[in-house]
Amino acid sequence: MVDGPTDAWLVRISVSVCVSGVPPDESSRRGGDYGPYVQSERLPLYSQTAAALLQTGHAYYCFCSNQRLDLLKREAQRSGHVPRYDNRCRRLQPEQVQQRLAQGVPAVVRFKLASGAEPFQDMVFGWTRHEVAAVEGDPIILKADGFPTYHLASVVDDHHMRVSHVLRGSEWLISTAKHLQLFRALGWTPPAYAHLPLLLNRDGSKLSKRQGDIFIQRFREQGVLPETLLDLVTHAGSGFDNNRIGRRLEELVCEFNISKITTHSALLDLDKLHEFNSILSAAVMCVWCRLRQRVLHTHGSQISDRAVLEPLYIQRVLELRKGHVCSLRELLNHMHVYLWIRPRVTRQQLQEVSAEAENIAAAVIQLVASGGSFESTEHLNTELKLIASRLKHTKYSGMMRVLRLALSAQQ
Repeated sequence: MVDGPTDAWLVRISVSVCVSGVPPDESSRRGGDYGPYVQSERLPLYSQTAAALLQTGHAYYCFCSNQRLDLLKREAQRSGHVPRYDNRCRRLQPEQVQQRLAQGVPAVVRFKLASGAEPFQDMVFGWTRHEVAAVEGDPIILKADGFPTYHLASVVDDHHMRVSHVLRGSEWLISTAKHLQLFRALGWTPPAYAHLPLLLNRDGSKLSKRQGDIFIQRFREQGVLPETLLDLVTHAGSGFDNNRIGRRLEELVCEFNISKITTHSALLDLDKLHEFNSILSAAVMCVWCRLRQRVLHTHGSQISDRAVLEPLYIQRVLELRKGHVCSLRELLNHMHVYLWIRPRVTRQQLQEVSAEAENIAAAVIQLVASGGSFESTEHLNTELKLIASRLKHTKYSGMMRVLRLALSAQQ
């Protein structure tokens, strides 16, 4: 499992780029075992962790006002030094801390950086060592409003979500020394880290959200395929044995090799979007033709509904299985027979799963016949849960087993 510097998001094997059709294994929409996934819903977890660090003496309350911090910053800039906190509140006595807390003085929680730094091995940059305590003040880990900074949130989320690998931008490489100290203070095992080189404009300047031409909406309006954007970005970077245009998601997943990632920044040439889009559009048609031919060769005599050979249906199949299969061959195995051949399931088989199987089937058929919009899995799940709530003896999970058996002839 890997993570990145965002609000508690989690994926396995490949990083989730939603706009390019890479589905996360878990999220606030899909659910999962490691939720909740929104930071504001995890505040008690961060607060408990901060309290544990305070209890063991690895953290302390800081009461310095914004005015004092601004003054420190201006003084450092005037003298030509890098601004840093002077760790003043680290020296407060316990009774002084309790007195200010009792008075309601706003406070943040800072982590005590230890002097000295052990080297760690980054999967991209190799052995690295940063003496952060020598150049920085103690970082804030919990703000006065109860929200964590990235330093605390990432460590807590990585631990509780059992993240094994962290892949994030190289600008976080120095901060990793702080995060490893946090893991050590909490007695937790840190994940493996891989810091990725930055993606730059063609002229070498840094990509910025202030650039209106890099917003996803702009690419969508231009008719750029999601796969094209993914292909362009991966082509600009590294992590593959060869750099070729036109790789689809399945190929990217199968060919990716983290040991092939280089340390130098990648240049993103948006002028090549049209070229990539044209090649990928042709590749999509080619994939559709190949899959249709293979379906006919494998299941031709058993196909009763020729609609499964239509372009729109095959395109839908490819979209839904994106990220789940690495080759067209997998779409032809026994696990996916139901996509091409109408499943045969007896009424008795369905009733063995639930005595209310007929009621479930009737309700779902009525839902489909009503012309409801099922453009998103979230909307469909809401409708199905409503049906399940009306059943007397079958829970939602049981109803889904009935539907899975009826639609695919598989448990």
